[in-house]
Amino acid sequence: MKFLSNHQFYILKSEEENFVKNFGKKIREIRIKNMLSQEMHANIPINQVGRLERAEINTTINSVFKLANASHISVKDLFDF
Repeated sequence: MKFLSNHQFYILKSEEENFVKNFGKKIREIRIKNMLSQEMHANIPINQVGRLERAEINTTINSVFKLANASHISVKDLFDF
């Protein structure tokens, strides 16, 4: 089992935070492009969409699938950032 130093852990955490932020920006960009409200987007709770866009929470693969379907794009496109 390999342990990470504090410095390595910080870099990983920072990369994860950037990934979540970029994912949130992409969700918002696509939602606005498709003229969808947060409420109508993907039939998931409005507060969840807002929290995803603001990178306050992670999401499930189920929600990613719903977001892609509601936007009429592939799941892969949500991660193109």
